[in-house]
Amino acid sequence: MPMTLDDFVARARAALKSHPGLEGRIIVCDLVSEALKDTAFVTAHINDKTPERQVLYEDPELGFTVLAHVYHDAKTSAPHDHGPSWAIYGQAAGETIMTDWECLARPTESTPGKAKRIKDYAMKPGDAYLYEPGILHSPRRDGPTRLLRIEGVNMERVTRLPYQAVDAAAA
Repeated sequence: MPMTLDDFVARARAALKSHPGLEGRIIVCDLVSEALKDTAFVTAHINDKTPERQVLYEDPELGFTVLAHVYHDAKTSAPHDHGPSWAIYGQAAGETIMTDWECLARPTESTPGKAKRIKDYAMKPGDAYLYEPGILHSPRRDGPTRLLRIEGVNMERVTRLPYQAVDAAAA
């Protein structure tokens, strides 16, 4: 039986309520991967009519937000974290090259933070990765991609300060 958005949300909510820490987020990460393997779920929620960022659900009690993202062209992001939140990226279609970064200096109101590249890896359909609060990462999409993403809080309401990529020697 195909997974519905209501099923997905109920299972994510139950995991986060019964395991409010890392364990619950790992369960949700596995759930994202499961949903991405369900073609009916992906077709219903992450399709050609989906904008770059579409909130599918925001939990009124726990605050987590389920989003669909569709990118029709290449797009790259600078190193970033999700402030006080965690995030799960799930690849529905296409490929995203993710980069993990080491924080060399946290940003301030007047100075961007500095980050050094650690490693790159490809996210392929069905892959899901959890980024804990403060973990720096950046996605690069060289062509059309579709994602299911979960934020611990709706990041539209969180102010984040920028980072810049540097060589270790420049730090």
